[in-house]
Amino acid sequence: MSEKNRDAKRAARERLVEEREKQKARDRRKRGMIVGGSVVGVLALAAVIGVVAANSGKDSGDSRANSPLTVPSGATGKDSLAVPVGASDAPSTLTVWEDFRCPACGQFENGFRSTVHELEKSGRLKVEYHIATLIDSNMGGTGSLRAANAAACAQDERKFPAYHDVLYENQPEETTDPYAQNSKLLQLAGKVKGLKTAAFTSCVNSGKHDSWVKRSNEAFQKGGFSGTPTVELNGSSVFPKKGNEQISPANLKKWVTEANQGKKAGTVSPAPAS
Repeated sequence: MSEKNRDAKRAARERLVEEREKQKARDRRKRGMIVGGSVVGVLALAAVIGVVAANSGKDSGDSRANSPLTVPSGATGKDSLAVPVGASDAPSTLTVWEDFRCPACGQFENGFRSTVHELEKSGRLKVEYHIATLIDSNMGGTGSLRAANAAACAQDERKFPAYHDVLYENQPEETTDPYAQNSKLLQLAGKVKGLKTAAFTSCVNSGKHDSWVKRSNEAFQKGGFSGTPTVELNGSSVFPKKGNEQISPANLKKWVTEANQGKKAGTVSPAPAS
């Protein structure tokens, strides 16, 4: 075999190895959290997102001066930065800090959605959602902000839970940014019955709650959290694990049951149609 042919084959092999390594890296990013199974994906994701959070303090001078701070209807908690879902008198509270562009947040939401809704609907748990915009800061773009504003607009229409779920069910790749387009967010609103009103459309297009979202992200930056998602049950971290136990749907139910021992379930109001 000629030296030229050997060099060509060697180059081809090297390209193949390189491509395999790239594919492995892509697969690792997608693997994420295997609900109820291996902890490796969860811990890897938590570490990666923690690095993102640690480097994300760059984004914000205080842009609240650019537009008035308009709090979404029904927002609660310190500085009215939490969007509550579930019975207000539920005995346990799940506090969730999320970014609509964050892959690990999507994996958490898509993996635990049915469990969380079951606990909400039985009055055993309420959830307080807080918004961060880390991916915009670290990857560029405005999709985290735009999606969060749209979700706040959905809260004004009493449709936050359904629209929140739609955004995560249709979450784009982290490296792309279709949520930066209000037209995409309005298109997805069409999946929630009764949401795409003139008021909602105006709210999305005007960025009505942008300053509120930025205030929420500032609170996240000052809160000392390691990354998104940050998930706490009654103030104690449960993601990616609680003590020595890995989070899973079964464990989340167990932890809520233990926390609610001897306590009355909350009063559940009928959910808005979605």
